[in-house]
Amino acid sequence: MFENKVLKGVFLVGIGATSYGMLATFVKIAYGEGFTTAEVTVAQFIYGVIGLLIINAFQKVKKGTDVVKASRKNIFQLILAGTPLGLTSVFYYLTIKYIPVSIAIILLMQTVWMGVLFEMFLEKKKPSVQKIISVIVVLTGTVLATNLIGNTVQLNWNGVIWGLLSAISFTTTMITANRVAVEISSTQRSLHMLIGGAIIVFIYTFVSQTTPFNFDVFLKWGIVLALFGTIIPPLLFNIGFPYTGIGLGSIVSALELPVSVLMAYFILNEKVNGIQWFGITLIILAIVIINIDYKRFRKK
Repeated sequence: MFENKVLKGVFLVGIGATSYGMLATFVKIAYGEGFTTAEVTVAQFIYGVIGLLIINAFQKVKKGTDVVKASRKNIFQLILAGTPLGLTSVFYYLTIKYIPVSIAIILLMQTVWMGVLFEMFLEKKKPSVQKIISVIVVLTGTVLATNLIGNTVQLNWNGVIWGLLSAISFTTTMITANRVAVEISSTQRSLHMLIGGAIIVFIYTFVSQTTPFNFDVFLKWGIVLALFGTIIPPLLFNIGFPYTGIGLGSIVSALELPVSVLMAYFILNEKVNGIQWFGITLIILAIVIINIDYKRFRKK
């Protein structure tokens, strides 16, 4: 029975990670059709909020009084915690605008060492040898995956900066998501955090959109981006992670990296050489290293 639950969790988290991995390629195609970063993100977040409102309504009808309602304080905290989510989408989509998807996802994965750094400052404790090794491995993998040594990939530094900013905001999202209003349901938490992200997206749109807003994006890409970026992955992660545990779940969620690169390789025809694939493998290995519970493994 336990093994079946774990397998179920692995499957759900894997599908969620795969969905995230597809997202960047869809955005790149939308750019090719003339849509802007603001248009893409607004459509994604509006449909995402609508989708989660519907899911929350069904949950309330099904469970009735058993659903723990979010207090005003919870809502405020979650909306505030959701602002980095909006920043992550804006920064990551700007990254894709300037550099290949296969490189953008590598920069986003810098959350591995950024998370260790954040933890060191927030909790004021030195990182373990296990974490230090994983940081070294991920940085080595990044150098190889972005092909900085071979210098065959011409990187636009605007894209690199946006990519690193997306990693910082994504790290912040992961830290706050696991600490704020954990007593209420995951669907309520996702909804309020998404509203916080939407506020950032609307502000960005107001500041950056210099041309008339193209509402065709809602018909062509809005639902697709919302499903793969803001509805399916969070729901599947919230269902799957309790079965897998954080360690195994984090390892499985690393599927986002190869899926994103493979989508870019086959659909966008981006070139990825052997050295880059080796670097990608190292980054996945770093995620495995940082999430394995060696003490528990030794006891078994």
